[in-house]
This record gives sequence, C-alpha cells and structure tokens, in this order.
Amino acid sequence: MKRRDFNRYLQRSAVALALSPWLTAIATPASTDRAWRTHPFALGVASGRPRADSVLLWTRLLFSEDDLTASTEALRVHLEVFADAALQHRVQTTQLVTDATRGHSVHAHVQHLQPSTDYWYRFRQGDAFSAVGHTRTAPALNAEVAHLRIALASCQHYEQGLFVAHQDIAQQPLDFVLFMGDYIYESSNPQYAVRLHSGEEPKTLAQYRQRYEQYKRDPMLQAAHAAHPWVLMWDDHEVVNDYANDQDRKYTDPQQMLKRRAAAYQAYFEHQPVLLGPDTNNPANMRLYDQLSWGKLADVWTLDCRQYRSAQACRDPVRGGGRMVVQCEALSDPTRSMLGQAQERWLTDSLSHSKRQWKLVAQATQISATSVPTPVGRSYWNDAWDGYPQARKRLLQTVVDAQLQNVVTLGGDVHCNVAANLRLEPNNPQSPIVASEFVTTSITSRGLGDKPAAVIRESNADLLHYRPDERGYSLITVTPDAVRCDFRTTPFPAGSEAGFKTQASYVVKRDQAGPQLL
Repeated sequence: MKRRDFNRYLQRSAVALALSPWLTAIATPASTDRAWRTHPFALGVASGRPRADSVLLWTRLLFSEDDLTASTEALRVHLEVFADAALQHRVQTTQLVTDATRGHSVHAHVQHLQPSTDYWYRFRQGDAFSAVGHTRTAPALNAEVAHLRIALASCQHYEQGLFVAHQDIAQQPLDFVLFMGDYIYESSNPQYAVRLHSGEEPKTLAQYRQRYEQYKRDPMLQAAHAAHPWVLMWDDHEVVNDYANDQDRKYTDPQQMLKRRAAAYQAYFEHQPVLLGPDTNNPANMRLYDQLSWGKLADVWTLDCRQYRSAQACRDPVRGGGRMVVQCEALSDPTRSMLGQAQERWLTDSLSHSKRQWKLVAQATQISATSVPTPVGRSYWNDAWDGYPQARKRLLQTVVDAQLQNVVTLGGDVHCNVAANLRLEPNNPQSPIVASEFVTTSITSRGLGDKPAAVIRESNADLLHYRPDERGYSLITVTPDAVRCDFRTTPFPAGSEAGFKTQASYVVKRDQAGPQLL
C-alpha cells in the first residue's frame, strides 16, 4: 500500500473511532425548561460566516456541580434575533437541541436575512439568558459597496499577555474580524507567563474543551465576539505546534496523531461560529477553507495551511516541525504543497475567475521571503511559505496567468507586522511585483528578538515593513480605490501599558501592486 493511500486509511479509521457521535441524531429533550443555579452561558456568544442572507450564531452551555444533572440531558435552547439593539423588533425565533456529544454547543445557521443589515441576538435555556450579541450580514453580491473594514488578528497565547487587543477590536466600527489561527495554545512557556493555563497540555477532547473554556471566559475576547461577526481559520496551536497533516514534531504514529487532531478539531468546532463545510457531517475532517464575496468590492478567500499540507522539508530526524534549513533539495520538489492538491485546484479556479475589484487571499502565515545568507547558502524557515517555494510560485503564477490586478494577501502566525512586495522570484528586482502582502502581529504571543529581526530585514529587499517587537492587530480598510493597513500595537507583554497606537500605515492603490507607506 502506498504511503498516500495508507494515510487516507488511517485518517478514515481515526475519524470513525473519535467522532462517531456526530453521525447520530440527538435524543428528544427530557425537558424544555429548568431553573439554573449558575449561569450556563458563561462562555458568551459569537457570530460568524456572514453572508448576504445568513449568519452563523453560536453559544455553548456550561454546567457547574450544582447543575450536573442537566449535563446528561438533551436540552432545547431558544434563539431570538432582533432588528434593533433595544430588542423590541424580533424578526426570528427558533429552537435548537444540543447534548453532551456536542459539548452542549449550539450552532444556528440563521437564514432569510436582509443584506447589509445589523442584527442582535440572544439565547435562552430555562430561566437563563445569554448576553446579547451583535452581527451584520454581508452586502448583496451585486451591490456597490463603499468600504469593507476588517480587524486582522492571530496568535493569542493566553499566558503571554492580556487580550487587550480584543477590547480595542470590540470598539472599532467593523464589518467582521478575520482571525487567522492560533486561537488557543496547547503549549506553555513559563519564562514569558503573566498568567497561567489551567490543566496539562491538551491531547484529549476533554482537555481541549477545558483549554477553550479558559480562553472563552476572558471578558475582552467575549466582547470582540459579541460586537462583530468573525471569519475564522485555524493554524497549528489549535492542535499541536508545527503539525503538518498527520505529522507532528515528535514523529508520533500517524494514527495516534490523527486521533489527537480529531479531538482538537471537534473542540474547535464546538467553540466557534463555523459550519462543518460541504460534504461532511464530522468535525474531524471538516473543510474550513472558504470564499466570501463582499458585494462588487472584494472576494475574500480563507485558506487552510495545516490540514492538507506536505510535511516540512528536511526535518530534523529527532525533533521535527519548523526549523531553518540550508542546502535542502526537497525545497525544489514540485509535488510538495502547503494547501494540498484539492484546495490548490479550488483556489486556482476561484481566484482566476474572480471579477470583483479586490482579491484578498487570507492564509495563516507569511508568504514573502525571510531567508538569510550563510557561508554555505541561504537558510530558509521550512514551516512558512519559504519552505514551500514551488507551491508559493504556483499561487503567484495563477495571478500572472489570469492577469489579475489588485491581489492582496493577509496573514498571521509569525508574531510580526509585515508589509511586503510579492514576486515570482522573491527579492529579485528584475521580477515584477504581482501582489501585495500584509501580515499582522500577534494578539499576545512574543515575537522575534531585535538582532535576528534586523538580519531578516537587511536580507530581504521585498520586506518594506518588518516589526516583531509589539503586540496587537491590523485594521484593513478596503475601498474601490485602495486597501489600507493600519498596524495597531501596544508594547509586549500586552496589557503592560494602556492604549493602542498606529505603528505604521500602508496602502495598496488600485492597479498598483506593492504597499506604499503613508
């Protein structure tokens, strides 16, 4: 049996073993109402996946020791959707049933809504009401749109700072939050801890649930979820650092790794306003990559850079995952992929046929080069797109072949604010600039030191802005004439000083590839 077929067999086996409850129906609720002794909506509410006529609304019930009897029951949850903040004009009501096999999570795909419209919502179970959340639908597909405002965010290590960025995000006038991975961290680093994770490193469904519960209880994170719809993508720390498909850094048996990944994916689904995706009813292999159209103004793609990727090139035989590599022949292998063949084909077709003014390609990490010279050749970080140069070239070749203008990529992961030119041949001034890149710094996670950052800046001419020293997020404002990025930052550790400032602002003008400093 070939390795590819063997891996598919293992994945099917792990999925079946780990998540068979998702293939079965929920039992009829034992009761519809109950008196709660503690608040069951302690994790807040959230909305996501905004479309012109629909939105996904989320919550999850929690149980204290005083309410444990309810944790074994199927429970009916009531949802109300309103057209006003005062909750006087109710436009929809529905009832949903959840149970322990879903972690008592609730996902309501609310449809038949009006485009470009604000809505407010709340959940009720028994005598308990959730907080009120706000959301907004996307414009109609053929609508003329004046602007799109996005908060681009990623990498929120709970231990390494406070979620003050989310407090700032909650107060911004946004269309949605674009979160590009590392929503939780499975790992700890006592050296930089200002607060501590509870429990050990998660490997089971119960442990991942516990980790999400700790993050979701944060009031500033809850505020950002309640204020805006979110468009989400995962990266590695939602499972384990630097994993690639069924491979982790410890070279764990692939079947065991897939079981862990299945548990992590289910916990992710239970705690986020996401749909399982087409052709699946199981979180263990749900398709998270997607496309969102914002009127005639923009198409937004969210790409999955973990679930389908090839293992990192020239991995250390003892400690796998990401590292700097030099004289690595595998980098030139055209069969290696960051996205997997199916997702690559989907993106190539969709991107090539886009007719909207702006094409925003959102993915988890940095596309522009950060390689550095050594006495024996350049050294490349093999976990980012530098480690998948042929896949990067195919992505940018699509832009060239389709003669696309106004392509801007958005990323996270590297704990650094980046504005960069994208070329078929990185850092080669003879190679035309074909697209533009903005990468946001982390919400809390520490960045690279000053000395290595300086070497990277000096060694890569395409990097127009490269600052890993501050934490925060990026405001992306799209208009028919330009895409503007404002890097909103605060010192590390986040929360040690009050307030946010704009570290720098860049703009990509219509039909002019490459960011320009404002």
